[in-house]
Amino acid sequence: MSTNSPELRQVQLTPRTNTWSGGRRLGMPSLALRFSERRLLLVLVDLVMMNGALFCALLLRSNPDFTASVVWSRMTWFVLLSALWIAIATVLNIYDLAIAASVMRSLWTTSGAICLTGLTYSLIPYITPTLPRYRLEALLFPLLALLGVGFWRTLYALVFVQPIFHQRALVVGNSWIGQTLAEAIARQDADNEARNGSTGYHLLGLVSDNGEPVSGVEGVPFLGASCDLVRLARELRPDELVMAVDDTTQVEGEVFHAILDCHEMGVSITTITSLYERLMSRVPLEPSVGQLSVALPISHSPIHRFYLVLRRVLDIVVSFLGCILVLAIAPFVWLANQISSPGPLFYLQRRVGMSGRTYRLVKFRSMTVDAESKTGPIWASESDDRTTPVGRFLRKTRLDEVPQFWNVLKGQMSLIGPRPERPEMVSQLTQEIPFYRARHAIKPGITGWAQVKYKYGASIADARLKLQYDLYYIKHQGLYLDLHVLLRTIEVVLGFKGR
Repeated sequence: MSTNSPELRQVQLTPRTNTWSGGRRLGMPSLALRFSERRLLLVLVDLVMMNGALFCALLLRSNPDFTASVVWSRMTWFVLLSALWIAIATVLNIYDLAIAASVMRSLWTTSGAICLTGLTYSLIPYITPTLPRYRLEALLFPLLALLGVGFWRTLYALVFVQPIFHQRALVVGNSWIGQTLAEAIARQDADNEARNGSTGYHLLGLVSDNGEPVSGVEGVPFLGASCDLVRLARELRPDELVMAVDDTTQVEGEVFHAILDCHEMGVSITTITSLYERLMSRVPLEPSVGQLSVALPISHSPIHRFYLVLRRVLDIVVSFLGCILVLAIAPFVWLANQISSPGPLFYLQRRVGMSGRTYRLVKFRSMTVDAESKTGPIWASESDDRTTPVGRFLRKTRLDEVPQFWNVLKGQMSLIGPRPERPEMVSQLTQEIPFYRARHAIKPGITGWAQVKYKYGASIADARLKLQYDLYYIKHQGLYLDLHVLLRTIEVVLGFKGR
């Protein structure tokens, strides 16, 4: 039977809480939550609970004197608290959906964020409420916040990870990336001991677009061909069709009509690369070969040029202050190195920057003198015996990177961007990894999206995965993403996560 036949268009059924009639979705909307909607829900309710805790604490302290007019006149108190909470929550990564899906992990991280927010907020003078006179009153706000946010986070971890809130999707096509996405989601959920709880996505199965069987993965079976698509949509009631074909512009014939039928039923359509980027925060590489739009930004928003100007201004201001910091700590680093491993204070190394041009990157020396005289250029390992005692501390805290503010001030680098690699490594990686040269489209950075999302890279496999994060940053760079990277870098530094 043809997928666009009148018989299929007249089918009546009742999925979940909706009624399908003549290809249209009627009644109550689906309860499925998208990735971005889950994160927005967490943020909004967290802010309500935090500001509600502050309001109740002030009300209990002031009794009836704390009226609505007083609240409105002191709105800056609540705005500042909200901004401070968002910043600290980002640093502590409490809006990672994998963390939010676990009761214990969520309560642990949010408790730390509440304590740090409460302490910082209480120490800001003039534009926050005056400090209470009694210790019990001082504990009132954080205690109320712990109760409110703790209750909400427990509710989310127990209720909003249930199947009724999952975004249900069918993957259509023979492209291997459909299987890759299914495996990545399954592996991510297995790692977090809550299947489909972290991503909020439930892949119903794989559907072939050309009749050839597709190998399923554990928990995500092969369901049939394109001629079965409308029937599967009626029976399984997906929220999305995820197109995993090699070229979406060439979808035609039976597949095209089947997709239109599903769209008329109210099923949204997305591409596999868009979903992969949305869930994994990185760009898939192999299927991007020959498709520039997948791995590279083909066009920019009208304000992109303004963003680049503002970015350079911020680079200059911050790097100037950073150079002052270098002058302040350099004597102590020099003295410590002279005691443990005498040699020069700085280490200069050739790196590849924007447009493939090389430059001299400057760092505090963290290894013994002539560390590569016998081995040649190699990646540093986690327990590298070439690292000096002082160097281990510098690398753990990322203080060895601080002199690169001078490279930023000279315009060779930026605060945020792909980490620059050595020419010898670039020559090898360019041959091994597709699109590796694309990371030279922008200035390299002191920190970057790959640095806050992935561990230290010490192999070609690591370089391949980090490139996916770098390409994601290049495609989506903007002030919001830059701020997110900067805040997460604070977590890396304070957590001694460098190598």
